[in-house]
Amino acid sequence: MTLTVNQELDTSGMSCPLPVLCLKQALKKMASGQVLHVVATDKGTQHDFVVFSKQTGHELIESSEAPGKFHYWFRKA
Repeated sequence: MTLTVNQELDTSGMSCPLPVLCLKQALKKMASGQVLHVVATDKGTQHDFVVFSKQTGHELIESSEAPGKFHYWFRKA
């Protein structure tokens, strides 16, 4: 899948709840339909970001895992 990413957010080294709070703030500044790529190291984001997506309506388009890093792509509602 090829996505046009409008903004990047690196939450590496942050622990819960900071990655979710940073995600929320970044999306607030974006226009509807834009895509945000998030990098995280906190394993809890695998659950937290899915719940955030369901609660807020922002689409979690894709997620992937690399050694020590988690990548997420969100589309702003």
